Amino acid sequence: MQDDFTPATDLSGSEPTEGRDAARAELEAKTREAAEAQDRYLRTLADFDNFRRRVNREREEWRRQAQEELLREILPALDNFDRALAAPDGGGRDGGFRAGVELIHRDFLKALERLGVRPFSAVGEAFDPLRHEAVARTERTDVADHTVVSEVQRGYTLHDRVLRPARVVVAVEPSQPELGEAAS
Repeated sequence: MQDDFTPATDLSGSEPTEGRDAARAELEAKTREAAEAQDRYLRTLADFDNFRRRVNREREEWRRQAQEELLREILPALDNFDRALAAPDGGGRDGGFRAGVELIHRDFLKALERLGVRPFSAVGEAFDPLRHEAVARTERTDVADHTVVSEVQRGYTLHDRVLRPARVVVAVEPSQPELGEAAS
């Protein structure tokens, strides 16, 4: 008795080449798709990380600007304390009041220093337009040209940045009379 059975697959154990090629193409397509999804994920993750850093920088900048604005508003009150303490002593009659003003002034300066605000002295320094604002000039021969000779208003820094420039008087060399003026 003879069997008319023929197997659907090759007896050598290999699938038909058409099926293998299709499976391989599908595997490659899925591998490419997975790699593209991984790439999109990594790019999105990097974009989010950059966004988070930018937001933190902007937030810090806004906070710094708000702090500087507030401190600039407070500095005139400190200037008034300086003027009050520079006024001549009333001769002991108001000694307790003056001591109280000195105490408040000292505490005010300490509080500002804790925030990073520090006064700077400009007298004797060369004029620096980044740290000084010239409000007057005076002809002087005893100091170098463009030297700060007095402060009208003290300058302050906030963490090594100029919060408010010092308003200063600057020395200049005396002007020489014109040749025509000397003859007349």
